[in-house]
Amino acid sequence: MRNLGGKMFFTVRDHTGTLQFLCRDDFPEAAQRATALRMECCVRVAGEVIRRSDPNPNMPTGMVEVVAEEIDVLNAAGTLLPFSVSATEKAKEVPGEETRLKHRVLDLRRQQMQRNLRLRGEVVRTLRRYLEDEHGFLELETPVLTKSTPEGARDYLVPSRSNPGEFYALPQSPQLFKQLFMVSGFDRYYQIARCFRDEDLRADRQPEFTQLDMEVAFMDQDAVLSLVEGMVRRIFQQVLGLELPEQLPRLTYAEAMGRYGSDKPDTRFGLELSDVTGAVADSGFKVFSGAVAAGGVVKACRVPDGKRVSNGRVKPKGDVAGEAVKGGAAGLVYVRVGAGGEIDATKPVREGLSASQAAALIEACGAEEGDLLLLAAGPEATVNRALDRVRLFLGKDLGEIDESKHNLLWVVDFPMFEWNEEEGRLEALHHPFTAPKVEDMGDLRTAKAQAYDLVWNGVEVGGGSLRIYNSEVQREVFRAIGLGEEEAQAKFGFLLEALNAGAPPHGGLAFGVDRLAMLLCAAKYGAANAASIRDVIAFPKTAAASCLLTGAPSGVDAAQLGELGIGVTAAVQAAPNADGE
Repeated sequence: MRNLGGKMFFTVRDHTGTLQFLCRDDFPEAAQRATALRMECCVRVAGEVIRRSDPNPNMPTGMVEVVAEEIDVLNAAGTLLPFSVSATEKAKEVPGEETRLKHRVLDLRRQQMQRNLRLRGEVVRTLRRYLEDEHGFLELETPVLTKSTPEGARDYLVPSRSNPGEFYALPQSPQLFKQLFMVSGFDRYYQIARCFRDEDLRADRQPEFTQLDMEVAFMDQDAVLSLVEGMVRRIFQQVLGLELPEQLPRLTYAEAMGRYGSDKPDTRFGLELSDVTGAVADSGFKVFSGAVAAGGVVKACRVPDGKRVSNGRVKPKGDVAGEAVKGGAAGLVYVRVGAGGEIDATKPVREGLSASQAAALIEACGAEEGDLLLLAAGPEATVNRALDRVRLFLGKDLGEIDESKHNLLWVVDFPMFEWNEEEGRLEALHHPFTAPKVEDMGDLRTAKAQAYDLVWNGVEVGGGSLRIYNSEVQREVFRAIGLGEEEAQAKFGFLLEALNAGAPPHGGLAFGVDRLAMLLCAAKYGAANAASIRDVIAFPKTAAASCLLTGAPSGVDAAQLGELGIGVTAAVQAAPNADGE
């Protein structure tokens, strides 16, 4: 409300935006009512639209205003709101996330949140129209109360009152049911599916989330990827007004790990990795030769114009070395390339590398004078993880990343399995229903999978595979991950039986709708507008998996627990008081 003496102005906001209203003396009753208005009141205002004498080019409605002839307060707002929506928008300073989530209804009135959720709705609408209208997909629903199965994150369990001592599980994905649809003759299925995973949370994870789930029969991998590329192109056209190429680049898993140390590489910048194991395997520098002798590797990240990174930053207490340590490495070894191929490094490295080994190292990296080589040695997985962190950190720190780019690519040819050190067994890299490549069927333990992930600027936004449609192959995969015949039958007997009923070749993919919407909002409105997926979910959970708005999860009445045959056997550990009690 602005009172300029003889004229009063106030702004009304609805879902379409804001509009200025003018109170004049010729409508005294409306002017009198306007003096009692409070921020966030729900009102009805009627009047004549006129051209503004002082247009505001910063408002979409800034060329006009409304002379308020009638004002009705439909519902007054309290005088002590936790924060002001309009003041927050003007100051560009949002309240803390805890305050926002506790008072989410008010938070959702903010322009940023309105835009984010409307963009999310546009994404889902675009997906539906593409799949249904242009490609004949049928939306089918799958159960929410289902069976707990292994090979995934922890399930959310729901006790059954009708079957005491037994539990349903909330679905981590509709994976098995969508495969059953293919066996049932529904050859193009999709669903905007709610999924649940009881796992540790990060900025891009929630205990309940939404994914676009899709499955098709009688398509090979190239056909599936082509279908999805068309869908992604449509989203970028519709939401961002950008044109993507007809076919997205493809990297094999081995190429991605070799060049970037990651199966979801950010290809907007260089700083690629090189395997220099062969060049330094026999060196006198024990960090290198010892790692190779133990079956490990040595890899290097080449930083052009290396003087941009000081020695202090790559030594043990430096911030760059710290990123390698966070990735699991003991630290970094640095080598600077001088004129004529000589190297500048710490004394153990200089003395441990012969001239020929130093030359081989430089050649393996494609290094030039002035370059800085950052090396890590050890188990291949650890080295990749460490140098991936270093590469991403330096990419941001040195301004190497072109934020205007939208680099999408497929990563393909994943291994079927990875080794689980804790459990001492193989486990499926994606899930145990992924089909191996036909040419690798002779030895499933070393087979590559017919799996594919879609990566956008270093973030996985979707992934899928062709599925096993032969029951004997499925049993072999179960055996490879240590699932015996009896347990496989108990857990997945219904799937094995279905595969025996003439299952067709089929495959599919799932997109994380929350993550995709977050990235699209960041691309359209700026990264600060979508710092986490909580900014594109109407009523999200916190990092502790709680809802500050409703107070969930919460205790329940003992009688309810009794009906379910459940008793709470361990009290929640109370926090110590000031006396440590």
